[in-house]
Amino acid sequence: MLGSFFTKISRRKKQNTKVSGGLTGFVFGVYYYTMRAVGGSDELQVAIDKFEDAKRSSEAEASLAPKQ
Repeated sequence: MLGSFFTKISRRKKQNTKVSGGLTGFVFGVYYYTMRAVGGSDELQVAIDKFEDAKRSSEAEASLAPKQ
């Protein structure tokens, strides 16, 4: 009787260990993916910055041009 009790506890601990390992792996994977996505160079932001620089330079040239 006592042996089956410890067997049930042992099975539960093994199952809980597997679940906790899987969840920990999943959370680490999401964290790693997020840090890589945030830390990488954002091509869209680079394009926006180039466009804004071009817009500023064209506005500066337009303001310096003689008005008739």
